[in-house]
Amino acid sequence: MFAVLKNLGWFFKREKRRYVIGLVLLILAGVLELAPPRLLGKAIDNIATGTVTWSSLTTYILLIIAVLAIIYLITYIWMHKLFGGSNLVERLLRTRFMNHLLGMTPPFFERSRTGDLMARATNDLRSVAGTVGFGMLTLTDSTAYLSVIFIAMSTLISWKLTLAAIIPLPFIALAMKIYGKIIHERYTLAQDAFGDMNDQVLESVAGIRVIRAYVQERNDEKRFADITNDVYKKNLAVAKVDAYFEPTIRLFVGLSYAIGLTYGIYLVFHNELTLGDLVSFNMYLGMMIWPMFAIGELINVMQRGGASLDRVNETLNVRPDVQDPEHPVEVAVPESIEFKDVTFRYPTSTINNLENIDLSIQRGETLGIVGRTGSGKSTLLKQLLHEYPSGTGELVISGVPIGQITLNRLHGWIGYVPQEQVLFSKTVRQNIQFGRSGASDDVIMEAIRTAAFDQDLGTLSDGLDTLVGEKGVALSGGQKQRVSLARAFIADPDILILDDALSAVDARTEARIIENIRSKRSGKTTLISTHRLSAIEHADWIVVLEKGRIIEQGTHEELLQQNGWYREQYERQQVESNLTDGEVS
Repeated sequence: MFAVLKNLGWFFKREKRRYVIGLVLLILAGVLELAPPRLLGKAIDNIATGTVTWSSLTTYILLIIAVLAIIYLITYIWMHKLFGGSNLVERLLRTRFMNHLLGMTPPFFERSRTGDLMARATNDLRSVAGTVGFGMLTLTDSTAYLSVIFIAMSTLISWKLTLAAIIPLPFIALAMKIYGKIIHERYTLAQDAFGDMNDQVLESVAGIRVIRAYVQERNDEKRFADITNDVYKKNLAVAKVDAYFEPTIRLFVGLSYAIGLTYGIYLVFHNELTLGDLVSFNMYLGMMIWPMFAIGELINVMQRGGASLDRVNETLNVRPDVQDPEHPVEVAVPESIEFKDVTFRYPTSTINNLENIDLSIQRGETLGIVGRTGSGKSTLLKQLLHEYPSGTGELVISGVPIGQITLNRLHGWIGYVPQEQVLFSKTVRQNIQFGRSGASDDVIMEAIRTAAFDQDLGTLSDGLDTLVGEKGVALSGGQKQRVSLARAFIADPDILILDDALSAVDARTEARIIENIRSKRSGKTTLISTHRLSAIEHADWIVVLEKGRIIEQGTHEELLQQNGWYREQYERQQVESNLTDGEVS
């Protein structure tokens, strides 16, 4: 049960001073709370014997008030320390969790569900934080505070009465152990269900246009109702066990009261106990109610926190599929890129997605990659990102295998525009500045002109300050592509990768962008995959892929002379272009 505290040992070690002060003051407050009942018992005995005076009564009252004031001050300090630690560990763990996600590679996100990761980053971390705040409170009160009360009852009142009154207490411990195990199991299932619900919401929101287009609103509502019902049932299963804690404790504490009162009266009649002692004892017995409840709360909090920490650690313990080399080789500039008999297969694939790829690209050259859908164009480009474990063969940059270059160095060379553009819920300016932090408006406008987005900018309501909405929902497909292109251009990378990044723009805009790339990227390497051959006619070298293999390669003119797939596709696209131009005219 306390494994969660052991696993958080690094935090307690770091915040040792905070917790030493907090726990010492918490125990001190518990000791001071013993004084008012004892003073009240003494006052009652004085009244019963007729020895009370206004002076002594005033003294008792002032002492009780003074003790309560001191307890108030001490309680403020320990609550600030303990519950402040709870907020602190939540912030630290959330930061660590987010940093971990940012360092993970695509295979991890292919295996993980976004909704489940969100559940772990919110609900689970909140439960873990509860163990170092409320959990430490209940741990201290159910052990140290309970022991202090027990010792006071035994030494100051009557050890016989104390032993009789605590007979029911071991049954509380047994019940708590049984309930705690069930809580752990059911809470884990409830959190998993919460992650499933998050996934459903994300998919529905992201795909709302498709859902409406196919008139699937009612079906989606039913799916969501089913999954929320599942979450409700699993949380209800937790609540049912949780509901046993308080009645169980009240039952056995009530038995303690009954035994204490009955046996206490017997001792008073036999002059083994004074009336004041019996009143004090019953007040102490009342003070034991919270420590008894604290045992139940402790088990509940620790089991929830343990289940949540297991889920969080499950994510944090996953290592990236691709990591930095132990002994990296420093490469200043990517002078050349060479694929030497590279064969690659995705972890989830049963066939080779690239096979026997041999290519050589020198700095300043442009490589065009074409082929049918699913031929491996994107896969070939992603080899340079080194997001997946390498296959066989070698991918070499400036004579150094890519596995010996740090990921930060490698990614620092690359500007990447993927097929599916990702824009953030910020302004156009902020999205473009993602490529170069703090870039001035003049630099941004130059990148926009290179991406042929300058004319569209005037149609936006607030120009550069226009909010693009989540995932760029406020922009058209072509506009999103060109904002993504501007983001890559402003970074001025050594290696620019365009993965079918011109598919949503018209032929005239495409020609303008390609011309801008040719003029502004002189001396830097560019790789372009596309379905429209007009985008790579200017390339220094072109490869045609089929089922992960290079079936044709050469310059534009050389490929036309080979009378293969490239020429057939080129002539078809020329006919389509002429027909389109004819319709326009």
